[in-house]
Parts: sequence; C-alpha cells; structure tokens
Amino acid sequence: MAEDNEQAPKIFIDDDWKEQARREKEEADREVRQAEEAGETGPLPGPHIAEIIQMVTMQATIGLGGFRDQNGQAIPPNLEYAKHYIDLLELLQNKTRNNLDDQEQRMLTGTLQELRLAFVEIYQAMSRQAAPPPPAKE
Repeated sequence: MAEDNEQAPKIFIDDDWKEQARREKEEADREVRQAEEAGETGPLPGPHIAEIIQMVTMQATIGLGGFRDQNGQAIPPNLEYAKHYIDLLELLQNKTRNNLDDQEQRMLTGTLQELRLAFVEIYQAMSRQAAPPPPAKE
C-alpha cells in the first residue's frame, strides 16, 4: 500500500502566475491608496486592451481558487465561474482577431493558454480527490 502512494503521480501546479497576479493587484491597490492619501486626483490613463484582459483574468483566477478572502481563508475553486471568464477572454480574442498589435495578441494568447492549463490541472486534481479509492487487493 505504501508503494502505491510513492508511485502515484505528484500534482504540481505552477503558482507563479497566481503570485504575479496577486503582486500586481497589491501594487495597484497600494498606488491607488497613496494617490488618495496624497489628495492626487490626476486624470485616468487612456483605456487599453491590456486593462480588459487583466480584469477578466483576475476574475478567472479567483474562480481557479487563486486568492484568499478578507479573513485569510483560501477561496475554493469554482470551475464554472473560472470557465465563464476564460470563455469571455476567448470571445474577446475572436472578436478582436486581426485588430490587435503583436504585443496585445501575445498577451491575450499567452494568458488564455496559462488559464486553460491551470483550469485543466485544477480540474484533474479535484477529480482525483473526489474519486473513490480503488478496492483493496486481498
């Protein structure tokens, strides 16, 4: 029985992209707080497709369980929620086809690939956890 556990594949989910998104959000929040405290109310930057991609990505990441609530508790994955936002990014990609510059297209394509990969990894991990254990051999 112990040998079975040693031979079982290990689940490795790359958390780097989650950590990067969290750091970027914290940095943006910090900059907003500093500007508010300093009484700065400068004009907002012009709209950019990257902002839309980042907002939708943040929602998908929350659905993948990449954040904690205000009490520090991990937000459990909600794959239906995550899939909805991944599908929104795909819709954006389809609707903007041939209208994005190379950098914007790479950002959107790369983000979609990373989110899809994370979705599959989390889905597989959750499926293995939910599956009943195999019958014991006698």
